[in-house]
Amino acid sequence: MSTTVSSLRRRTDRFGYLFVAPAALCFIAFLAIPILYALYVSFRREQVVGLGLGEGGRTEVWAGLRNYADVLADSEFLASAGRVLVYGLVLVPVMLGLALLFALLLDSKSARMRRIARIAIFLPYAVPAVISSLLWGFLYLPGTSPFHYLAEAVGGSLPDVLSPELVLLAIANIGIWGGTGFNMVVLYTSLRSVPGELYEAATLDGCSELQTALRVKVPMILPSLIMTCVFSIIATLQVFAEPMLLRPLTNSISTTWSPLMRIYRDAFVENDIYTASAGSVLVALATFVISFGFLRLVRGQAFAQEAR
Repeated sequence: MSTTVSSLRRRTDRFGYLFVAPAALCFIAFLAIPILYALYVSFRREQVVGLGLGEGGRTEVWAGLRNYADVLADSEFLASAGRVLVYGLVLVPVMLGLALLFALLLDSKSARMRRIARIAIFLPYAVPAVISSLLWGFLYLPGTSPFHYLAEAVGGSLPDVLSPELVLLAIANIGIWGGTGFNMVVLYTSLRSVPGELYEAATLDGCSELQTALRVKVPMILPSLIMTCVFSIIATLQVFAEPMLLRPLTNSISTTWSPLMRIYRDAFVENDIYTASAGSVLVALATFVISFGFLRLVRGQAFAQEAR
């Protein structure tokens, strides 16, 4: 009997490995190997002999940490990192604040047409970043924007949001418009899983709907709120599509506005894959350190109930 059970378990394990194999192969081929290759290239550089013509004119040699030192010493890279930091300080709190507000409103007893409201709020997330950036870009341009036209029709005027002073807010607005719906769905799903007995107990204790939301609902979904915050931080550090697509519409966005734009310029414009690889590794390390540090900071408050 035990022999039959053991053989059946081994056969089941083999079938399990068979089902997992396609995903594992795709992970190795399209994620693990490119990451390892980028890490390897980041320690190399191209050495030019003479004019760099003919066989042996250009050779690849070991560079050690030189590429990393060049990236960290580049004022453009540091400036782009600072812009992304300010961008994240604007985008993450506003986007998560709106997502939490919409989730609480949809979960309230007086909410009406919840299904239509959920779809309407979530719909911008379904629009690809390329399309949404182009859409907002033309809405920002004074010559094509209906908002500027309406303002001029009533004798007023609107500021140029693509100016150097406001372009960061213009880019952040696209991210907020596209990301609020997804985070709202995550938080709303967490709210729907909260036991109804807690709401009944709060009502019996005399809590208003606002007090119930702040004292019961928000603490109960805090782990989900932390998770969405981590995902938003990661997405913020990897901002690329929005400024890249808005750049042809204004002179306020340089080719190195964000770290990923600088990496793109190094790799595909200047054909320097070595410095670009080093920059990519640094961005990945910064993403890991910031995300892990944030989780360590809020772990006690967010996951205290799970540790009990």
